[in-house]
Amino acid sequence: MKEGSIIDVDLDKQVFQVHGATAEGAVVFRKKLSRKQFLAFIQAHSGCQVAMEACATSHHWARTLADLGHEARLIAPKFVKPNVKNQKNDMADAEAIWVSGV
Repeated sequence: MKEGSIIDVDLDKQVFQVHGATAEGAVVFRKKLSRKQFLAFIQAHSGCQVAMEACATSHHWARTLADLGHEARLIAPKFVKPNVKNQKNDMADAEAIWVSGV
């Protein structure tokens, strides 16, 4: 992904749902990654905005992402929930984080 792109992550205990979009809003990818895969994936991209729903582990990941050169954004769950369009699942949450963060 090019610099300035937006990556939205729904954090879970074992698997992270990742949604990537350009600054214009075009969806680039939707992936399901383990913690190890996510770290390798995020290291391969530089200078992106990474948005996450605020939760217990989001602050740890925000610091890690900042150390890797990304702009981490935490979004309160009360702003994400109204934007979930379909059933509550991890992919829908990742897309709702994108809508909330824009």
